[in-house]
Amino acid sequence: MDNLQNAVNSLVHGSNTLFILLGAVMVLAMHAGFAFLEVGTVRQKNQVNALSKIISDFAVSTLAYFFVGYWIAYGVTFLAPAAELTTDHGYALVKFFFLLTFAAAIPAIISGGIAERAKFGPQLCATLLIVAFIYPFFEGIIWNGNYGLQAWLAERFGASFHDFAGSVVVHAVGGWLALAAVLLLGQRNGRYREGRLIAFAPSNIPFLALGSWVLIVGWFGFNVMSAQTLEAVSGLVAVNSLMAMVGGTMAALLVGRNDPGFLHNGPLAGLVAVCAGSDLMHPVGALITGAIAGGLFVWAFTATQVKWKIDDVLGVWPLHGLCGVWGGIACGIFGQQALGGLGGVSLISQLIGTGLGISIALLGGLLVYGMLKASIGIRLSQEEEYYGADLSIHKIGATSHD
Repeated sequence: MDNLQNAVNSLVHGSNTLFILLGAVMVLAMHAGFAFLEVGTVRQKNQVNALSKIISDFAVSTLAYFFVGYWIAYGVTFLAPAAELTTDHGYALVKFFFLLTFAAAIPAIISGGIAERAKFGPQLCATLLIVAFIYPFFEGIIWNGNYGLQAWLAERFGASFHDFAGSVVVHAVGGWLALAAVLLLGQRNGRYREGRLIAFAPSNIPFLALGSWVLIVGWFGFNVMSAQTLEAVSGLVAVNSLMAMVGGTMAALLVGRNDPGFLHNGPLAGLVAVCAGSDLMHPVGALITGAIAGGLFVWAFTATQVKWKIDDVLGVWPLHGLCGVWGGIACGIFGQQALGGLGGVSLISQLIGTGLGISIALLGGLLVYGMLKASIGIRLSQEEEYYGADLSIHKIGATSHD
């Protein structure tokens, strides 16, 4: 009987390890999506830099999170002998891998906002500080119950802050960190002339679309596999993700008047917004959440560039920052049983948790990038920016001109 029980336990732990590993690989693949979305959006003279930033940021993020960030968030280190790390088929290690891919999404998000004029080395320094300290500080509060905030919200308002797959923890935090960096960097040279916006057309719409599709596919690992075990997996999360994606696409298509840049960011806006409540909402609620996010992105991107003159190249603050905030709030609305959700969520707790995420990200971003700006500088020279980051930093262009 003991042998049978041991065999069952081994099968369960092995299955859970494989499940979360597949999720980690799917979210890892999303970083290719981030890369090609940026490659397709920036001008050709900055394409190599976009690719180089994403993979370099991922490497730095891995080191920062392995040695410092994961310990801050969860109080776990991996400096024990390998024999201890392989307990339960090494599930703890693969869980780290899965959560690392979330952490590394933060600098990938920031990368799109600061494109075409940011120095390479200082950005890697910023990645190190953000993934080691700022992101895991908030992550630990929300997903590990650190510092008692979640317990207090549950006691005071009947439910803790709910963010199933990171609308706020990952996306809003990344977007508001990016806003701080963009403001401190300033506008690209030539972007505004006599107060008017000068169009910098995307260099490659097919690459932009490819990046969007890679992100869309990987997002189902991002959301569905946030359950982290087979026992907890839910088809509701998958269908809600699908409906939010479609809602964001349709809204961006209509509000964005067939613009392919808006069209391919619309589904991403919907997916950002549904992350928090994808395990609670009714599919119709997810559709509405995604549609509002798609429209919000088009409006906010236009206002950011034209009215407020904030030169956020890929619109990562509207896409991740604002749509992530909407996702945190939408979870408190459409997660309610009265609107077809599963319940167990408090709108007040959602507002408090979302506000805390904004505050930590914005202040953290101003601190990190402000410190780097004052010490080593964060922006390319005017000449380097003119020739492009590819030649100025990497000494090679994206295409040969033999």
